Amino acid sequence: MRTIGFGPLCRNGKKENAVSRWAYPVLLWAILAGSPLPAQDWAERMFKETRHDFGTIARGAKAEYRFVLENNYLDDVHIARIRTSCGCTTPRIEQQRLKTYEKGAVVARINSDKFVGRQQSTITVTIDEPLRAQVQLHVKVYIQSDVTLEPASVVLGDIDRGTAAEKAISVRYTGRGDWKIVEVKSNNPHLTAEAVESKRSSSRVSYHLRVRLDEDAPPGYIKEHLLLVTAGGRTKEILVLVEGQVLPDLIVSPNSLFLGVVRPGERVTKQVVVRSKRPFRITSISGDCECLRFNISDDAAKRLHLIPVTFIACDKPGKVAPVIHLHTDLDGATADISAYAAVSSDR
Repeated sequence: MRTIGFGPLCRNGKKENAVSRWAYPVLLWAILAGSPLPAQDWAERMFKETRHDFGTIARGAKAEYRFVLENNYLDDVHIARIRTSCGCTTPRIEQQRLKTYEKGAVVARINSDKFVGRQQSTITVTIDEPLRAQVQLHVKVYIQSDVTLEPASVVLGDIDRGTAAEKAISVRYTGRGDWKIVEVKSNNPHLTAEAVESKRSSSRVSYHLRVRLDEDAPPGYIKEHLLLVTAGGRTKEILVLVEGQVLPDLIVSPNSLFLGVVRPGERVTKQVVVRSKRPFRITSISGDCECLRFNISDDAAKRLHLIPVTFIACDKPGKVAPVIHLHTDLDGATADISAYAAVSSDR
């Protein structure tokens, strides 16, 4: 078994003390190699969270949660399988093998079209590399049987930056004739919604839920929940999922560049793709670490640029996490790319 070495790391062209960043992984692997410490302890520490409460959702509504994990070790981590204790939840693995500092997720989806009432499940994640371990993730939800959504969530889709977007879904209630939506709450200042009653009878009520994202919304993914505050029913609050993506002027892939696990002094070159809907030139590119080199041989204006990035490892083991700064002539559009690498003599 390889162990993770620790010591000074290179950052911004300098060596820093890496004990606080590396001490725990080093001790962890050392303990695991010679003591009966439960293996799942190291595995659980890769997960940001292990519990999630979906709250109250409508029958048939879309409800998913990503349990994010990050491999903080030099060895690859491989998820062999996952299983759930309840058919009310379907789990899936976004990426089975994670290299050093790579992030992944176990996604839990609630089967709200098949189950109602209070539900809870345990998702068991089995890891078989570099050591065998199991991590348990816990979810719970209340699925309200008398409220349905059509469609199952508000899908805004891809939205150009500076452009507003609107979508509407139907909210239907079956039960008491006095049921109503009294308020729609949003925690996102750029996201507003209005519930307009469209039909009412002695046992059924329908609303159009109109959702709007304003033109000032920043670039990035949108995964928010609106809160429907109701009166006249068994449950007073119901969550509705809103999804979409505000596209930036520049799209960088990957937006987090893993440069690899390398030996001191070793060189490695990776490629970054930068694109836009309009032709543009890259006016400058730099990194906040002397360990990075860039090669831009073509200064022509075009919609897609391929940029080779060369990393030269410093002479001491540790983690390197520089940021690459890119500037263009596209209305002054810029992009910051997070890069990271692990320098290890034990490789």
